[in-house]
Amino acid sequence: MEIWEALSQGLTLLLEPHRMMLLWAGVLCGLALGILPGIGGVAGTALLLPFTYNMDPAAAMALLLGLAATTTHGDPISAIVLGAPGHAASAATALDGYPMTKRGEGARALGAAYMSALIGGLFGAVLMAVSLPVVRPLILFIGSPELLALAVFGISMVAVLSGNTPLRGLTMACFGIMLAMIGSDPQTGTLRWTMDSLYLWEGLPLVPLTLGVFALPELCDLLVARTSVVAQSKVQDNWRGLWHGSVDCFTHWWLNIRCSWIGSVIGAIPGISASVIDWISYGHALKTEKGATLTFGKGDVRGVIAAESATCSREGGALVPTIVFGVPGSAGMAILLGAFLMHGLVPGPEMLTKHLAITYSMVWSIAIANILGSGLCYLFSSQFAKLASLRYTLILPFVLSLVYIGAFEGHRNWGDLFSLLFFGIFAWGMKHFKWPRPPLVLGFILGAILERYMFISIQRYGSDWIWQRPIVIVLFAMALLSLVRPFILDVKTHGGIKAMLLEFHAPKFNVTHIFPIIMLCIFGVMMAEAVTWNFSARIIPMIVGTGAIFFCSVSLLNEVFKDEIHKKREEERAARGEAAEKMHMDIASTIDNMTPMEIVKRGAIFFGWMIGFLASMALIGLIPTVPLFIVAFMRSEGNEPWRITLPMAICTTTLVYIVFDQLLTIPWPGSVLGDFLPWWKAHMPSA
Repeated sequence: MEIWEALSQGLTLLLEPHRMMLLWAGVLCGLALGILPGIGGVAGTALLLPFTYNMDPAAAMALLLGLAATTTHGDPISAIVLGAPGHAASAATALDGYPMTKRGEGARALGAAYMSALIGGLFGAVLMAVSLPVVRPLILFIGSPELLALAVFGISMVAVLSGNTPLRGLTMACFGIMLAMIGSDPQTGTLRWTMDSLYLWEGLPLVPLTLGVFALPELCDLLVARTSVVAQSKVQDNWRGLWHGSVDCFTHWWLNIRCSWIGSVIGAIPGISASVIDWISYGHALKTEKGATLTFGKGDVRGVIAAESATCSREGGALVPTIVFGVPGSAGMAILLGAFLMHGLVPGPEMLTKHLAITYSMVWSIAIANILGSGLCYLFSSQFAKLASLRYTLILPFVLSLVYIGAFEGHRNWGDLFSLLFFGIFAWGMKHFKWPRPPLVLGFILGAILERYMFISIQRYGSDWIWQRPIVIVLFAMALLSLVRPFILDVKTHGGIKAMLLEFHAPKFNVTHIFPIIMLCIFGVMMAEAVTWNFSARIIPMIVGTGAIFFCSVSLLNEVFKDEIHKKREEERAARGEAAEKMHMDIASTIDNMTPMEIVKRGAIFFGWMIGFLASMALIGLIPTVPLFIVAFMRSEGNEPWRITLPMAICTTTLVYIVFDQLLTIPWPGSVLGDFLPWWKAHMPSA
């Protein structure tokens, strides 16, 4: 009875007009920040925190949670419409959402994303309300061994996310783990793979890597194709598409509930990055849904539902350890914890007794914010879906300007922009050589977690914890099964190991073998440097690097000696009218009909524009570069009329100045002109 009374009191508190207005304000800020690439809920929460000083606790929490709960609602817009996820949390959504857009079903994908986000958000709030009184002993039972096992299980998802090329997936996952270990070793302070760069001492930031790996290759292909994302003739009725996508969520309601549960539970575990939740949920759907291995990554609405329901349910789960223990489950929750203390709310027993009504007002804030956020997204989605039919010269300059600024938010250093460019070129090569990109990001996200909890578990529990903790045993067994299962299925498909060995023929080399050879060279250089470190700093990198070399070598040998067999098998399948075997779990390229030289030439033009942006930024500053870049791009690439070009340049520059310079007060890097001309530096915000 006490819980129902607290729920009623919490709702009454929140329904006060001024608190509802603040909740609305938080929702609007959350949606706006979610749409902008690289600017997530952490920056928004930090921005709003000072405005809550004179508010009562319930009002402050309504404002902050309204933003936190709806930031992820805006994420899928760019991921689905442009294939360019602005944040790591929406990367998995792009795998199926963008192919749906390219065949004219963008509105359907958006409708499915918003409805699954609503269901996931409400599920997270309900689970939070139910679990608060009983969750304390469950969370106390989870230690570093369980967190390590969960990270290993997450890594095992690469076998699922690699289609029928698990060796390539494992290679890129190992590379991602090695990238995560760049910087100062937390155990010994050893500098690992920093190349004498101060920028790399603290490791690579996630945002530039994610934008480079997923956003830039799709934007590059848009320029290479020199067309819109989807032809106007293919675009379906937007309102009908939104309705169809919403119905899809109820058709696949059990998938929605399962993935929402995954997001809420993993979100409640402190120390596990929120960026990995959508990948684990997507991998779960890929393994459990009927026929998913043939359709996921090609525009299956179930992939959108799996990713978005899990992503949007995590906020309710992440709030649980923050309230019960004062242990934030995410970076955004860490800022929210500061708001708790600022308003006299001490996490722990008091939040479940003395301040129970305020605690449940937070539950209502998350629930109502999800309803408002989804409603607003539905209202404007018909306009968002139309972006896919615009010419590339109208889309690219605006999006690329925001991508640069979003990437700069990583460490607010020039290195962020160089990382963006490097991973953009690298991932574009991965896409066209058909090496899966999701395992790279998944390995990067989980790499640091895996190493950290490995050392903590060994130092705290010795080696006995592997066999004495049931959750660890179950998760390790599931991880092993996930990794081994694709190889077992491959052996069965070929009729046994002996039949597989008989398929080898005389070696034949082609241009596609360049990529694995380059990767082997990179691994060799990294391993040669790792040998010189002390034992504690090199043990995990050496193990992972050895695995990377093994998987990459076997994959290369398999291609060199068995390519002809694979081609013959594909020709036989095509002759029988069967669908081609899925080569990799990634967004398929739509420019394969072009000649390789033409693709490379236009790709060089795209990255030339990016290098030009950086050069101009170094010379005159970022904000002055934005209008120059937009005008130069639109006029030279598409000969767009001045009546379109000038308003685009002015509006984009104004948006960047108000949001990023005035509101977020980003410390822009200096410029050559600003250093030599005091007047320029005084009057240009980013100089």
